[in-house]
Parts: sequence; C-alpha cells; structure tokens
Amino acid sequence: MRTAEVWKSEAEAQKARADRLQDDLTEIKLRLGRIEAENGRLIELLTALDPARVAALRTPR
Repeated sequence: MRTAEVWKSEAEAQKARADRLQDDLTEIKLRLGRIEAENGRLIELLTALDPARVAALRTPR
C-alpha cells in the first residue's frame, strides 16, 4: 500500500510540474506574439524613414 501512495504522490508532483511548464509555455507564446507585432511596427516605421536602409539590413551577408 505504501508503494502505491508514493507513486500517486510522484504522479501528482509530475502533473503539477507539467501544468507549470504548460503555463510558462503559454506565457512565452503570448510574449513572442507581442514582440513580433512590435517588431513589425518598428520595421514599418523604419521603412517609412529609409526603405533602402531597411532592405540592406534585412539582406543576409
């Protein structure tokens, strides 16, 4: 009976860790979405100021 309790406790701890990781991943995805949107706005601003410079920066070397 003791072994079953240990396994149950370990399973609950693993689930709690998995839930935390899932929450972290969701938060990271939301942050990434905001960063990508902000980068898009910054590129639009830079392009409006100097389109040739932006094109040069985006070209791989």
